[in-house]
Amino acid sequence: MFIILAVVILGSAVLCVTTKRIMRAATFLLFVLFGVAGLYFLLDYTFLGAAQIAVYAGGVTMLYVFAIQLVGKRSLQGLIERMKGSRVVYGAILSLAGLLTVTLVLLKNHFICAAAQVADAEVPMAEIGHALLGAGKYQWVLPFEFISVFLLACIIGGLVVARKEEE
Repeated sequence: MFIILAVVILGSAVLCVTTKRIMRAATFLLFVLFGVAGLYFLLDYTFLGAAQIAVYAGGVTMLYVFAIQLVGKRSLQGLIERMKGSRVVYGAILSLAGLLTVTLVLLKNHFICAAAQVADAEVPMAEIGHALLGAGKYQWVLPFEFISVFLLACIIGGLVVARKEEE
């Protein structure tokens, strides 16, 4: 089952970034998010799987709505972005630089060895819940709140941009 989900996730991710149509890219992104939720369900983290579907798959639905509002249905159906060769080369160079940076940080700080030791221990769901909803050091409730305010500002900004001007 893991191999099937991994193939779906990787295939959809590659198709998402290589397709030239915006609606197809959003649909492939939806498949990626459902595949990740399937991995959570496979690991018996049902709460995280349900949250993945509710939050992120719902977010892709909002992506559809904003894409239709901002661009319009007629132009969205035939919208194709042309890629220049220089942009592809610059993107590949930046991607390789990012990969090199991440690899150097992982090797310098011995994260790979530490991750192998941590992976052997099973973390109970209650501990994950306390880490996600706690306000102390190394807990995540404040970053989630900041992100929610930021996303609300993005939604309001999208509505302002999409609003049609009266003549």
